[in-house]
Amino acid sequence: MRERTKLLLIVGVFLAVFFLPIEHARVQGALLEGFYLLKWYAREHVMLCLVPAFFIAGAIGEFVSRGAVLKYLGSSAKRTVAYGVASVSGAILAVCSCTVLPLFASIYKRGAGLGPAVAFLYSGPAINVLAIILTARVLGLELGIARAIGAVAFAVIIGLIMAVLFRKEDQERLAGGVDPFAAQAGPGERLRKGWQDSAFLAVMVGILVFANWGSPNREVGLFAMVWRIHWHLTLGLLVVLGYMIVRWYHKEELGGWVQATWVFAKQILPLLFGGVLVAGWLMGTPGHDAGLIPAAWVAAAVGGNSIWANLFASISGAFMYFATLTEVPILQTLLGAGMGQGPALTLLLAGPALSLPNMLVINSYLGPKKTITYVSLVVVMATITGMAYGVMHG
Repeated sequence: MRERTKLLLIVGVFLAVFFLPIEHARVQGALLEGFYLLKWYAREHVMLCLVPAFFIAGAIGEFVSRGAVLKYLGSSAKRTVAYGVASVSGAILAVCSCTVLPLFASIYKRGAGLGPAVAFLYSGPAINVLAIILTARVLGLELGIARAIGAVAFAVIIGLIMAVLFRKEDQERLAGGVDPFAAQAGPGERLRKGWQDSAFLAVMVGILVFANWGSPNREVGLFAMVWRIHWHLTLGLLVVLGYMIVRWYHKEELGGWVQATWVFAKQILPLLFGGVLVAGWLMGTPGHDAGLIPAAWVAAAVGGNSIWANLFASISGAFMYFATLTEVPILQTLLGAGMGQGPALTLLLAGPALSLPNMLVINSYLGPKKTITYVSLVVVMATITGMAYGVMHG
């Protein structure tokens, strides 16, 4: 960094602090709201969401062969296979825009092509089966179907566009890069069957899914039945996981797994926590109008179906943080305040898949150019899709 740049940065920070309007109640409340959101995030999402995700990411890096990743998700794999696997895998996880990050980073570093990796990155939080069903029940069948179709299409189309735009860079990455998470072959690895590593990953994914199973809005049906026993299922899978760890893996392998997990955690957590804090300052916690940007401004800006209403819904949704399923009650409130159907779909397609902390972490792995391109594709496609839906709905 040049000395002039450092000087400008220091002066900019000084002026921002010097003129910070801390005496205003709105600013005081927003600063406190950021810490409330960070506390809520730490309590609700770190132990049950991020920690399992980090261990899954570490296991992918340590135990899944690079060849297997290249076979199904590599740039040379059949597109139908690569994007189908990426979309389905993301949909099964049903995670938020932050929990998907260590998993995305792991498969990307392990050799997945940029296109399939980005499809997985989008599909994880966007193609959430339970959220889509809840959308249809609470916000209407039409909006639920439109969300489902749009999310699946977005995952594939955005992945394909990213793959085309950055084909040369991605080929160079896959051809010349040394995999920093290459597993060290130990005695247990030679004795273990391929299905055992797959089962090990499947059990951890099951723990992640069932531990975070959302409460349904009805007392009958499959989702309600799973909700009643989701902790029993989680505990049972933990017992199975413990058995696998003791019987299938050697101490050296487990040490490598923990080390790979730690690498992802130390890279991602600081950016996530910083992003969540800033998101809280700007928008407040879900359901509380205490951020720097008043909720009334948001509600007024997303009325009707103009291009500006849809674009505002897309951009604001991209920077907000939505925990899994929270977008539905938030949208229900906004619709009651006059939000148009088009902007509602726009927010559903952009909001859950993106957030400020999500962007910060993606940038650390893909760099500014790819990150800006990915975010822009989501925002623009969500805006256009929302406008088209608004016209058809009107």
